[in-house]
Amino acid sequence: MSRPAPEPVLALLVLLLTVVSLSVGATALGPTDLWSADPTRATLARTVLVEIRLPRTLLALLTGGSLGLAGAVLQGLLRNPLADPGVLGVSAVASLGAVLAFYFGLWSVAAGGVAGGLLAALLLVALAGRRAGSLTLLLAGVALSSFAVALTALALNLAPSPLAAYEMMFWLLGSVADRSWVHLRLAAPLILLGWVLLFATRRGLSALALGEAVAHSLGIDPVRLRLLAIVGTACCVGAAVAVSGSIGFVGLVVPHLLRRWVGHDPGRLLGVSTLGGAALLLAADLGVRALASGPELKLGVATALVGAPFFLAQVVRMRGEQP
Repeated sequence: MSRPAPEPVLALLVLLLTVVSLSVGATALGPTDLWSADPTRATLARTVLVEIRLPRTLLALLTGGSLGLAGAVLQGLLRNPLADPGVLGVSAVASLGAVLAFYFGLWSVAAGGVAGGLLAALLLVALAGRRAGSLTLLLAGVALSSFAVALTALALNLAPSPLAAYEMMFWLLGSVADRSWVHLRLAAPLILLGWVLLFATRRGLSALALGEAVAHSLGIDPVRLRLLAIVGTACCVGAAVAVSGSIGFVGLVVPHLLRRWVGHDPGRLLGVSTLGGAALLLAADLGVRALASGPELKLGVATALVGAPFFLAQVVRMRGEQP
């Protein structure tokens, strides 16, 4: 008996999780209360759902989808199953941009993160060069990430007060709680632009899986493919990190879990990983809300607790497959 197609199954899962996310919160109000006979209750429900829960849900969906999609693209481009959006340093530079905006009291921490993500794309292109190979791109990303992490640590070390350092660290742990439509309006255009660029790599990644010589014979330009992947990752992941903080391992775990379901087709994996990433982050956000008896566990901490053991298991499995 053949497996069902993954796309409708994952789309239904995302829809169900979205409905649950809109129904769960600190108050007992749910979507059905929008049509309550009590006008006060209906007004309160509209405020809670539209102004608090809906931006949080949409941001979790867009952030998870971005991380899953970027992870699938980078694993296909670098042909490395352990690659994820953090490997290019985009997340680290976006985090640095947000921390610096907070440190210097600029008008928007999220805008600083978006600027950091775009700066990461420019630096990667400059460091790796237009005609650099995948290994050079990977090394440039590692160097950029290490430098950004060091500068972030320096900013925390020189914070003007312990409270400021605490707030910066608190933000870096990652969360979609207490986000508003302002954050969503800032991040969504860049995220959607990044998705367009990353989905444009679909045909090239499928061809690249057959080998660089075959991809070249099919008319695939490796320089264009890498540029699309770099800029697309910088736009969507940088914007997502800018408003939600650093959330790791989604881009690593999701493509791994879904790759066999699409027959190891890198092109088809993109859409599936977008849906899978959205579902995973929505589920993780529901989990931290359900477990909260006081302050919520940060979303980045929750994904790391799940993703780190998975990462180690993959390393051990790959070591066992080596001759």
